[in-house]
Amino acid sequence: MKMPSFGKASRERLDTCDPGLCLLFNKVVQSYDCSILIGHRSKEDQQAAYAAGRSKLKWPDSKHNSLPSKAVDVAPYPINWGSTGSEEQKRKAIARFYHFAGYVKATAESLGIKIRWGGDWDNDLDFSDQNFDDLPHWEIIEDDS
Repeated sequence: MKMPSFGKASRERLDTCDPGLCLLFNKVVQSYDCSILIGHRSKEDQQAAYAAGRSKLKWPDSKHNSLPSKAVDVAPYPINWGSTGSEEQKRKAIARFYHFAGYVKATAESLGIKIRWGGDWDNDLDFSDQNFDDLPHWEIIEDDS
């Protein structure tokens, strides 16, 4: 079986990110196929994400707005957003993001990288207390925050 790896677009997007995120997701993709959706966001892209409801933050307040980006959006591959199909198919599609999150969190811990996931913003493992689920979103936790 061929080991997963990033395609050209994913590599280019990841290259805009913090070295810790690069290390983490380059390790993750060796065992868990995934796609990098976005790393750094320009002002125009951030304002468009905000206007579309994909971000709660305007430019320059998102961790996607720094260079290197302190945030990255990643989805398990093949990507299935759970927007079509039966209720069971939708539930299973979303469950893949939670499964992926567990793998990413464990990998980050093994590498000593502190991260926050958009499905558990406060890192308390209580997924019911979120008011904005951003399941592809990952960000570096900086020591001063």
